[in-house]
Amino acid sequence: MISRLIILFFITFLINTSFDFSVYASEESIYKFSWLDPDKEVYVLQNRKFRKAGKFHFNAGYAHLVSGAFVDGAGLQGRAGYFFTEDWGFEVLYTKTSSKENDTAAAVRHQVGGGGSYPFSRMVDGYVGGMILWSPFYAKFNTFNQVLYLDWILGLGYSKLDETNNRDELSGITPFVLTKETHGCILWDLAFKFYLTESWNIRTDLTVQHYQAQKPIQNSTPSDKSWYSNYDFVVSLGFNI
Repeated sequence: MISRLIILFFITFLINTSFDFSVYASEESIYKFSWLDPDKEVYVLQNRKFRKAGKFHFNAGYAHLVSGAFVDGAGLQGRAGYFFTEDWGFEVLYTKTSSKENDTAAAVRHQVGGGGSYPFSRMVDGYVGGMILWSPFYAKFNTFNQVLYLDWILGLGYSKLDETNNRDELSGITPFVLTKETHGCILWDLAFKFYLTESWNIRTDLTVQHYQAQKPIQNSTPSDKSWYSNYDFVVSLGFNI
């Protein structure tokens, strides 16, 4: 009896239901949500409200070193770039950094007389570089009835990094002299660009550089090299024209 009722219900459902498997979504499509104010509208994701193609952009902000175990570093960074299309562009950047040994390095030095070791410090003075930018992803989300627009940007390029280190100290040279070096780096960047208006935005970047440098060991030679990395977290204010 139950099985017959199920079959009857299924047949009735098929007769009284029409199916449309077509899905249409374009930049002109609008979804209206009842929980928003009546005058509020949220455009579907296909609508990119803020455009980058054919525009120059400029950013200036604060950079903070996040990779030095024995060094604290911070500085100012400037960027300028241009997007050929919505997805592809280029950018140049310059960062001036002030670095110094931190409390961890001081604690290690304090332990030297008791069998400790000297801390090896690479204090970044600054860097300059250029990147190709790829930005295929964007998003928008609603927070407290306010729609926020976001671009996700990836960059890959090359940079020159200036740094000062205490290699002589580790080699036992007394009195030691700080060594200044410049390295060619593989540069990559991960950025999130939050739009405030058509022209203004706030951007966060993780800027990373990988380079080869002489090892901090006694009796090392210029051919004794290893890979090192520098990580900076950057917050900047941007302007598009």
